[in-house]
Amino acid sequence: MTKISPEFEETMHMEGILPVSVDVSFASNQFPKYKLGPDNQILEEPQDDDQGPSLKEVIEQETAQLSDQHKRLSVRDLACKFDKNLSSAAKLSDEAKLREVPSLEGHVLLKKLRDALEYLKGRLAGRNKEDVEKAISMVEALAVKLTQKEGELIQEKFEVKKLATFLKQASEDAKRLVNQEKSFACAEIESARAVVQRIGEALEEQEKNSDDSNKQDVDGLVEEVQEARRIKQLHQPSKVMGMEHELRALRATIREKSIISAKLQRELTMCKRAAENKSCFYVLDGSETLGSFLRIKCASDVAPPLSKCSIQWYRMSSDCSWKQVITGATKSIYALEPLDVGRTLQVEVVSNGQKVNLMTTGPIESAAGLGTHVEMLLRKSNSEFNVTISQMNGQDYASNSVHVFHVGKMRMKLSRGWITKARENYSSSMQLCGVRDDRSTATKALFWQGRKGLSFMLMFESERDRNAAIMLARKYANDCNVMLAGPDDQA
Repeated sequence: MTKISPEFEETMHMEGILPVSVDVSFASNQFPKYKLGPDNQILEEPQDDDQGPSLKEVIEQETAQLSDQHKRLSVRDLACKFDKNLSSAAKLSDEAKLREVPSLEGHVLLKKLRDALEYLKGRLAGRNKEDVEKAISMVEALAVKLTQKEGELIQEKFEVKKLATFLKQASEDAKRLVNQEKSFACAEIESARAVVQRIGEALEEQEKNSDDSNKQDVDGLVEEVQEARRIKQLHQPSKVMGMEHELRALRATIREKSIISAKLQRELTMCKRAAENKSCFYVLDGSETLGSFLRIKCASDVAPPLSKCSIQWYRMSSDCSWKQVITGATKSIYALEPLDVGRTLQVEVVSNGQKVNLMTTGPIESAAGLGTHVEMLLRKSNSEFNVTISQMNGQDYASNSVHVFHVGKMRMKLSRGWITKARENYSSSMQLCGVRDDRSTATKALFWQGRKGLSFMLMFESERDRNAAIMLARKYANDCNVMLAGPDDQA
């Protein structure tokens, strides 16, 4: 039997215990996981370095994002998010439960280590005993730290449970909202379906009513067509055409008779006035149509000469209820102008204190085709007439060169080639009328005063051009609120 000495036993124990420095530093802030190796040695399990954020931080970050974006997300998206976070919280809770087992193993190991160190402390002395005491203090520090980590783990577990409860409640609320919205949507769909069905029924009824009304309208039209055909068969087309020809012939006959009647009435009036004027010294001679002139003639050899008589022409209404003085018409010849159309003319001859009044047989008539010619000229913006200047400012004009008289909608102009004699806008100072003297060419002459101090007597190529120019100028001036007439003429 071998005997072991106390020195050998002490040496053996000291060789099995390694000295531990008091300045030990731990690689992480978590309590390491240990397992028993051979000879009851405490071995630290290797840990995988995870550089990414922890699962708790990910859950908190996503929860903050959900809190910021819940107003922009739909109810269904919120429900999905809450379900996802609820599963993550459950996973974190399971991980916390798994951490409890290594924590219990750590307490058991520390207790065993402390017991072993206490045993060695009682057996050793000197420097080795001090080292064992230091090791015991280190084990106690590790136990304290382990206890702190357990407290933090409990607090983390509580927060995880609280977060899981919140997420579960939010998920249930989201599901309830989804179900509520789903029920609302189903109700709206059913309501819309009912409305569509009612609209369809109303459309079908409307189509049915429209078909019935169209059928009635067609039946009515068919009846009207049949009635029209029956009436057409009763009246033969040949008889209708014959009646139309007879009506046209009657209208033509009535028109001819009315013309003849007017001529007879005029001749009768002239005969009556001739009988009345047998004792008169003067008579009127000339056509009572625009474009011609009237002349006073002596009807008796004993009549005073017209050069020694005072003469004045008047315009009268068609019923002779009033008369208007024609200023400047004091000669024995008077050229008719457009203002005389539709009026009866009267001339007053005074000789040796005796007054003789002569009248036309009726209203003055317009020239044939003049109205159509004027309407054609009105379609143009500017009408031009070839004229010669007879007088300028009351003095005879020496040149007989042809000038162009422009009658526009806003102004009148007299020019020869590029030279402009006068160009004046329509104004109250402008005057325009036929020449009122005893010339035989007065029917082609026109008096135009562009402004005060500038007047012309123009000679046209024909009576129609002269009368058309007067009518156009008065029409355009009237559009400019200006009345064109002769000197001292009344509107």
